[in-house]
Amino acid sequence: MAYPGPPAPHQPRPAYPAAPPPAYGPPAYGPPYGPPPAYGHPGAGLVPPSPAVAPAIRIDHVQGTSFGVAYPAVPSTPSGPSIGSLVAGIASILVALFATCLGVSGAQGGWGLAAAGAFTVLGVFLGGGSVGLAMFGLRQIRRAAGPAVTITGRGMAISGIVLGSIGAGLALLALLLSFATG
Repeated sequence: MAYPGPPAPHQPRPAYPAAPPPAYGPPAYGPPYGPPPAYGHPGAGLVPPSPAVAPAIRIDHVQGTSFGVAYPAVPSTPSGPSIGSLVAGIASILVALFATCLGVSGAQGGWGLAAAGAFTVLGVFLGGGSVGLAMFGLRQIRRAAGPAVTITGRGMAISGIVLGSIGAGLALLALLLSFATG
């Protein structure tokens, strides 16, 4: 195969008359962003405020030295089992009331006793779980008493015991009521 040789020179294009530029004026609203920022940190020279430091609850002097032991203020933490017991106690009362409504309204149709029985079991389990969580929460609160860790929620735990017991009792009462009306 033979070498084809050098390529042919480019043909010049015909010159077309240039279109006149559009007649736009300067924008009526000014430059879009304003002047550019200066170099460096934007707030150079300004000192940020120092974060608030919680004062110590108590400072004990160590005898024989110029040192002391500071016990910082630690925010209290609510007990998770106490919150859970309160929620389960409220739920057990609501389930017991629902079981009562189903037992009484469905007694004539024959399905009220089965529905009330199923929801009674759920209400009793929720009430028992509420009491168990509350006991665990009270134990957790009692063991964590001290300056380093503060766990709160004793009132929620006691309320969980009361509401869970009432919910379980109401659920059993709903079952007895559905037996009586059915």
